[in-house]
Amino acid sequence: MNVLNKNIDIAEVVKNDIAHHFHPFTDHKSFHAEGGPRVMTQADGIWIWDGNGHKLLDGMSGLWCVNVGYGRKELAEAAYKQMLDLPYYNTFFKTTTVPTTELAAKISSVMPERFKHIFFTNSGSESNDTIVRFVRHYWKLKGKPYRQHFIARTRGYHGSTMVAANLGGFQGMHEQVGTEFPGFHHIKQPHWFDLGGDKTPEEFGLEAAAELEKKILEVGPDNVAAFIGEPIQGAGGVLIPPSTYWPEVQKICRKYGILIISDEVICGFGRTGNWWGFETMGFEPDIVPMAKGLSSGYLPIGAVAFADHLIKDFFELGGEFYHGMTYAGHPVAAAVALKNIEIIERENLVGHTREIGPYFAEALASLRDHPIVGETRSVGLIGAIELSNDKARRGRFASPGRVGTMCRDNCFKNGLIMRACWDTMVLAPPLVITRKEIDELVRLARVALDATYDQVKSELA
Repeated sequence: MNVLNKNIDIAEVVKNDIAHHFHPFTDHKSFHAEGGPRVMTQADGIWIWDGNGHKLLDGMSGLWCVNVGYGRKELAEAAYKQMLDLPYYNTFFKTTTVPTTELAAKISSVMPERFKHIFFTNSGSESNDTIVRFVRHYWKLKGKPYRQHFIARTRGYHGSTMVAANLGGFQGMHEQVGTEFPGFHHIKQPHWFDLGGDKTPEEFGLEAAAELEKKILEVGPDNVAAFIGEPIQGAGGVLIPPSTYWPEVQKICRKYGILIISDEVICGFGRTGNWWGFETMGFEPDIVPMAKGLSSGYLPIGAVAFADHLIKDFFELGGEFYHGMTYAGHPVAAAVALKNIEIIERENLVGHTREIGPYFAEALASLRDHPIVGETRSVGLIGAIELSNDKARRGRFASPGRVGTMCRDNCFKNGLIMRACWDTMVLAPPLVITRKEIDELVRLARVALDATYDQVKSELA
């Protein structure tokens, strides 16, 4: 393929970007000191090229989202056709469009039968804002207005809007928000590598789940509206809970009549080898926010699925729901999402992920002999590599995130995109990845690990 349009002046793009583009999640002082952005120009399959013609294996599917891979002409054609038919109309005031309604039905069809109603948003953040609005109003309608409190986990990520940032468990985000919103509480994450000590993973899973009941009793069982968690915590470092964790969480929530929210923004649409992460982890939620893989990132779109028992009461007891977004259920985004789900079904990408997942796990495990790799773990096509200065004791390097950033930069230099979450290297490649491409991913990861080891070997225990 033509990997670089010769009419693009990359130096001019960088200049304009530095002058005008205010980037998200960026340390702008160091960003400008380093000379500006890396400009991505083209992509195909699992590969992406920057403006200098460098080819990189995208081990992160963009931002956990390009599930069907890059370069899908069908998705571009679906957008083009819908733009000609009806480029936009809203879904307010008893109105809909054909692709929006069809998408709601299609999402419902790939979920457990109890999820028949879908509310559309534009992102995972908006989906989780929607949930807070819905749940608090739901409990008021049920005559329990005191049920306003949400419990989530440390290192849980639920978005970057004001409400979603408070719902999530990233302390740095909380500090920038300012005064924390009332009604949001956090318990420890089920991360055995850092917090498990001498316990088996199964023992630790039960201990981590018990933190939920402890927090419920502290807040007051009648005050807690819902518990929210990602089946696997993505941006927190691909934290895969022990097998005992989620069933025990469900048991505790049912005991106190607390709603369970499964944040499927990353895990949904096949990432774990099932359509939904909650199916893989073995629990039954009441509410399911989603985004990313819904359109494979080709256009912005999010959604929330609500279980029938909630919708029944909400529709019968409530009046107007004063909530929505101008572009929610956008017909072009919906058309693309529909075609995206068609591709996932036609190519059996969920089955492919389930089948190739063990090979991915085995390939990552081959890195455990590396002097700075303390653990590898994965489910389906989402995985992590823990960087450690003391493998036997699961030790950590000084200044969390410093060595992870080194490794991330070494990945980019050597043709691989792998994200650093503190000192955990995380991976979520497109679901179309092959065994041969997994081998290449792991080879490139080892090259980056070797380069990182050369930088930090004096710090090993």
